[in-house]
Amino acid sequence: MNNFQFHNGFARTFKENKLTLGISFPFETANDNSQTMDISYQMRLAKQAEEAGFASLFVRDSPLFDPNFGDTGVIHDPFQLLAYTSAHTKEIALGIASVITTLRHPLHLAKSAASLDALSSQRFLFGAATGDRPIEFPAFKVDRENRNELFKESIHVMRKSWKESFPTIQSARVGLTEGDVIPKPQLKNIPILGTGYSGQTIEWLAEHTDGWMFYGQEASRQKQLIQQWRTATNEFKPFSQPLVINLSEKPNAPPSPVPIKLGFTSGHKFLIDYLYALEKIGVNHVILSVKNIHRPLDEVIQELGEFVVPHFRAHLQI
Repeated sequence: MNNFQFHNGFARTFKENKLTLGISFPFETANDNSQTMDISYQMRLAKQAEEAGFASLFVRDSPLFDPNFGDTGVIHDPFQLLAYTSAHTKEIALGIASVITTLRHPLHLAKSAASLDALSSQRFLFGAATGDRPIEFPAFKVDRENRNELFKESIHVMRKSWKESFPTIQSARVGLTEGDVIPKPQLKNIPILGTGYSGQTIEWLAEHTDGWMFYGQEASRQKQLIQQWRTATNEFKPFSQPLVINLSEKPNAPPSPVPIKLGFTSGHKFLIDYLYALEKIGVNHVILSVKNIHRPLDEVIQELGEFVVPHFRAHLQI
């Protein structure tokens, strides 16, 4: 039984049978292939999202820039970007969706995560993944075929490093017999959210992670997957998914026939109905990725905050 009801980020974001909204960060501008970022502008939008009642901000982990992948990804290191963001916000949960655990040494990960959790007053949500960009594995000299085992190793090492003082750890990448990883998280643990299957079974993820992030898919398939997750877990462990939206200026606009990958274009009234349908099938958190490149982002966040977020507002923290 975890004690994450006392973890500020987890408690703000997750509750059984309820759905809250997060938002993908940093917010994309008209030129999403830019290799620069207006950090002051991004902090203003982050504070606006927090004041609007969003539960979380989630950053991607993009270790390398791959010009063939389709976008720049997140320019700054996600741990450092969220540490900076934590100093400009007060309550909003700060997540990474998701850390490529196969490409970072697990002792470094344990220290970075514990540091961010402490600096943000226990607001950090650790999304974990194996990685999928083909260029990354040879660049870091990591055998792609070992990524599933490296994922398991990372979680084991981090948990032990957070919980124990001067632990002894022997694994593929770790030979710790002296010294300790500090700081320790206040709860001796940090919420880890598995991403996709990460080469594991649902049963393994249910036992070793604190929640599951899965890709958006057809509703009946998602409902079945959530039911399998609930069967595998012996306590409440949240289910999250992303959703790409292009918010129409017309509140009553139905979903556009022009497809958007993993989402849609519509007015806010359809979006509200869609989110209630996701809540009904058991989704606990939806991370919105706003793709409005022809509307000012602060205007879109303001509309979401006024009309959509109140239906799915962040939980009050203890």
